[in-house]
Amino acid sequence: MTTITLQLNGTPRRIDTDPSTPLLYVLRDQLGLNAAKYGCGLGQCGACTVMVGTEAVFSCLLPLALVGSRPVKTVEGLGTARQPGPLQQAFIEEQAAQCGFCIAGMMMRAQALLEKNPAPSDAEIRRHMVVNLCRCGTHMRILRAVRRAANLMSRRA
Repeated sequence: MTTITLQLNGTPRRIDTDPSTPLLYVLRDQLGLNAAKYGCGLGQCGACTVMVGTEAVFSCLLPLALVGSRPVKTVEGLGTARQPGPLQQAFIEEQAAQCGFCIAGMMMRAQALLEKNPAPSDAEIRRHMVVNLCRCGTHMRILRAVRRAANLMSRRA
């Protein structure tokens, strides 16, 4: 066991854990953040996607030791149920969630895109989001939500 300080959603968090533990397990089991989901454990579905630094990553594959000093952002850091952030609001307004299993990962992948490119084209959104799967088939609503979020964020800037 090693004590590691993780910059999580803007707050330093001290954790005693094995540095080889995947980030997903630390988030869910030790820190109680349950939005990122265990889907496949192979980095093929995207349900576990969070941001590390400016990149969307599969947290099921990333050992905590490789996070280093880079900040970690989860969907819990985007807003609250009472005050959703623009991306969360867009997903609500577009009714992008059906079962909801993939949505946190979808939002974090979209957040990474919008932080780098605040006005992506439809083709850019599709290319960026293709690695995350929605088994319910709400991809079109998810794409509309990302477009809506880009518009909401540009109005707030």
